[in-house]
Amino acid sequence: MNSPPRPGGRPSRQQAAALDARLLDGARAAFGRKGIANTSLEEIATSLGISKHTLYRRHASKQALLDAVVERDMHAFREALLAASVDGDTGDPLEALRRVAHRYVEIGSRREYAAFYLSVCAEAALSANLRHRLALWSERALEPLSKAIGAAQEAGLLRAESPAEITGLLIDLLEGVNNRLRLAPVEEDDGEVLTLLFDRRWAAFLAVTATDGARA
Repeated sequence: MNSPPRPGGRPSRQQAAALDARLLDGARAAFGRKGIANTSLEEIATSLGISKHTLYRRHASKQALLDAVVERDMHAFREALLAASVDGDTGDPLEALRRVAHRYVEIGSRREYAAFYLSVCAEAALSANLRHRLALWSERALEPLSKAIGAAQEAGLLRAESPAEITGLLIDLLEGVNNRLRLAPVEEDDGEVLTLLFDRRWAAFLAVTATDGARA
């Protein structure tokens, strides 16, 4: 149950946090549904049943609101990858990398995630400033994946090539899985299709990047 408003109508910290989360959720859904360029702050405010003043007081522009949504998503994505890197840790750097890569697909293949992410990419194609910001966001979000690749290289399990190149190769393979799942005609709740597609890409990744020691 929410705590009552403070005297004078000011919301409590808990209420303010709940409103902020609701604003970001609503903006995320609107951007994913209509695209960033075709979505106005007024439309978002109306869809949430709040005044434009309430929205503008927290996010002065559409760019500021987009930044807030992406920052929250980026942080959540990064934390999820970090958790995967240590979840059930066996001390095998290559297995840790596999867990992180699998979590990448679990998150990235979700349609609601994809709708927003692809709308940002579409806008970035026409905006050098947004492309730059997207590159910075991606670098931070993918840091756990890059570190897992570095650890596997240090253990002699992946070839000593550019970590950035190996990271890019793995992401390209994983995005292939995501695209297949996003465009599937039906939802796959049991995860069998995801696992099958992922395992094939993971095997292809190892075929190109794994050392002889990793295959032994």
